[in-house]
Amino acid sequence: MAKVSPAEVERLLKGVDYPASKKDLINHVKQESKEVLDALQQLPDETFQRPTDVNKAIGEISRESR
Repeated sequence: MAKVSPAEVERLLKGVDYPASKKDLINHVKQESKEVLDALQQLPDETFQRPTDVNKAIGEISRESR
């Protein structure tokens, strides 16, 4: 997975109503950033309560793929 900036993720997810599913997040950023979209597609199928939960999950996936 490409390195994705937490600030970029939060910027692109601005306006999302939480709690939000993985599908909700992907639909929100579809046209914005391929890197963030790729990262979101690798998230587990769960509901995220806040943007920091999304960034935490992306960070965990990133560490596992090294």
